[in-house]
Amino acid sequence: MKLLTDLDAIRTLAKGRLDNRRITGQTPESIQYRSVMVCGGTGCTSSDSNAIVDALNREIESLGIQNKAEVVRTGCFGLCELGPVVIVYPEGIFYSRVEVKDIPEIVEQHLLYGTPYEKRIYEQTKKDGELLNFEETDFYKKQVRIALRNCGTIDPEVIDEYIASDGYTALGKVIMTMTPGQVVDTVKRSGLRGRGGGGFNTGLKWEFAAKQEKTQKFIICNADEGDPGAFMDRSILEGNPHAVIEAMAIAGYAIGASQGFVYVRAEYPIAVQRLMKALDQARKYELLGDNVLGTGFKFDIDVRLGAGAFVCGEETALIHSIEGFRGMPTPKPPFPAVQGLWNEPTIINNVETLANIPQIILNGADWYASIGTEKSKGTKVFALGGKVVNTGLVEVPMGITLREVIFEIGGGIPNGKKFKAVQTGGPSGGCLTEEHLDCTIDFDTLTSLGSMMGSGGMIIMDEDTCMVDVARFYLDFTRDESCGKCTPCRIGTKRLLELLDKITEGKGTLADLDKMESLSLQIKNSSLCALGQTAPNPVLSTIKYFRDEYVAHITEQKCPAGVCKSLISYEIDAQLCKGCSLCARKCPTDAISGKPKEPYVIEKATCIKCGVCFDVCKFKAVMIV
Repeated sequence: MKLLTDLDAIRTLAKGRLDNRRITGQTPESIQYRSVMVCGGTGCTSSDSNAIVDALNREIESLGIQNKAEVVRTGCFGLCELGPVVIVYPEGIFYSRVEVKDIPEIVEQHLLYGTPYEKRIYEQTKKDGELLNFEETDFYKKQVRIALRNCGTIDPEVIDEYIASDGYTALGKVIMTMTPGQVVDTVKRSGLRGRGGGGFNTGLKWEFAAKQEKTQKFIICNADEGDPGAFMDRSILEGNPHAVIEAMAIAGYAIGASQGFVYVRAEYPIAVQRLMKALDQARKYELLGDNVLGTGFKFDIDVRLGAGAFVCGEETALIHSIEGFRGMPTPKPPFPAVQGLWNEPTIINNVETLANIPQIILNGADWYASIGTEKSKGTKVFALGGKVVNTGLVEVPMGITLREVIFEIGGGIPNGKKFKAVQTGGPSGGCLTEEHLDCTIDFDTLTSLGSMMGSGGMIIMDEDTCMVDVARFYLDFTRDESCGKCTPCRIGTKRLLELLDKITEGKGTLADLDKMESLSLQIKNSSLCALGQTAPNPVLSTIKYFRDEYVAHITEQKCPAGVCKSLISYEIDAQLCKGCSLCARKCPTDAISGKPKEPYVIEKATCIKCGVCFDVCKFKAVMIV
């Protein structure tokens, strides 16, 4: 086929450029050309990485070395805590927290003369006077990138670079050499389970839709990522949008669908912009449209922007939103694979699930099934957040332990604090404790412990976290996001939140704990969709594992972590106070008085317990009592 031949030619031409970005072991003196990869994900962009790109281009042009270096804006490298991140190939020098003022020296020292700029080199790559490959550091060495493949190594806005990384090879393979049934069987045998939270076998879902005798079927990519602290799907769309497009086309071929939709959050402007550009490029190369790769296969993709409703992550609510109705779930069955969008068979997979598909097709079901555990195959992407040193995005094999992710990859708890809990699964998940750190991360283990895999949020908490307040925070979120269709979720979450508010205000009773557990189970067992069915998880898990904190709030009128405002007050230790007046100057209500060089005093009647005095005191004289 001519179009396949054209793709091979593009791949060959672009591959040489990409190969230059690999670490080759060349001596600095022998390197003739360098690629400067700048993270262009949302995290680094918010830290002004665009200004870094502009400054690099200016300096390179100023020194006249355009023939020796290129600047590439990529997707997320994962180590968001260290952004803006810049990696220079072929050496693989990892620069962190780069500022515009660093650029002249980086360009002159490194790009012109081959000497890395010491000041911004990532500390973990330094060992015994030598620089390690950043992939050998604790953060990267246990990761296996499949869904995140290409994120950070290609320009996501240049389709040729994706093609050079074996992009669209899987699509060509299925159309030219496989039957739809063989594609479904391959995905089914791989053991890939849905990464959006449900964990259902992806191939089995495709099989259900493929068996439906309808001429019109649909593929939907669920990119409506709404969990607080989750940014896995966003980062894939920002760094490797063509992988999702290719996977949707493969799914369309497998089940007999000609139309796909990406339902993406409007709050993801970079992801939306890159996705739209990628779709235009794919159509131009005839990888989408009425005659894909000249084979007669018809498939195209449209984009629909979500309006920020968390409940639209539920597949039936999402379908109604695309149809132009209010995003509210409906009972199942019938399942969308049988009767979905406009009552036609519809497959819905989230971004991460789809990003695995091209690699499964290229490398085979057995290859993918060899990674992970018996019932949880492959890898999982997690967004590490909260009280952890290496905040960022990681992709690890299923079966790795929580301890490895939090303390090795994540770098542990900052500021010498003690680990207290980790929540997996976002607002629908549960909180796990130190005794669970050596448990494996897989669908069944997390569920058995009272949590869940969810879409991949992982929030770490230290000793200063109040677990009652954590439960209240997540329940407040799910209460607000309830669509209101069913009574257990609409009213039950409100009543449950009222009980939590009562406890955090020091007005609770021990009988309230029994009421909360009973009400939580009623909500779980009778809610219409997964939002209500999982909303009580944070409450149930914190009562189970941190019951002593609830009891302290009730019987002692005390918040052990010093978080719940109604149960704490601030005092200044006269022995430690140096009279610097900083607390008084920062207090928003003028509740602190005193004379310079003499102990200051907090007037409790006007103190709003904002904690600013506690945060700014350099002598630790302000105490929570």
